[in-house]
Formats: sequence, structure tokens, C-alpha cells
Amino acid sequence: MESEYIYHVTTKKEWAQAKLNNEYKPIAYDQDGFIHCSIERQVPGVLDRFYKGQTELVKLKIEKAKVQRPVLFELAQDLDELFPHIYGPLNLDSVIEVIEIV
Repeated sequence: MESEYIYHVTTKKEWAQAKLNNEYKPIAYDQDGFIHCSIERQVPGVLDRFYKGQTELVKLKIEKAKVQRPVLFELAQDLDELFPHIYGPLNLDSVIEVIEIV
């Protein structure tokens, strides 16, 4: 069964900025056109591929039903796997938990 939650990894600094802006838009958003997310079992692979050696990271637990922008599951060509993408800035009230990655 598909979970009602999706996840996004970011830095503590970017998350702090989102709280000031009252919405979350990662640095790569303008380049990518969406916010990269994962389902829970995909998070370890994302950390391994994109965040190896980085510190000060958090994992946002996002309730899909509360996201005010389109959430589309799209194929990551290099992995042949579907990943959720959010097309627009993320409204902060959809983030139900911020989990420190240690």
C-alpha cells in the first residue's frame, strides 16, 4: 500500500530559511523545477548518492494530503524507480516531523 507520507532531505540551514520564508524551496528548485522527494525506503539510497559525507542534515516527513502543490510520482531514469516530486514551493504545515540525520 502506498504511504500517506513522503520524505525530503535538506540541510538544517535551508530548513531554517524555509521557516523564515514561510515556505520551503530548495536551492536546486529553480534548476530542477520541482522538489525531489522519496518514499521512506528510498531515503537511505538518496542519502548515499547525494549526501555522502555531509552533516547538518534533516529529513522532512511530509503528509501528502496536506501538500498544496501537485505531487507526481515520476520515473528516475537512472534507477528505473518512481520518486515523488512536488511541483511548487512546499507549504510548511504539510511537514509533520523534522528528523535529524545522524
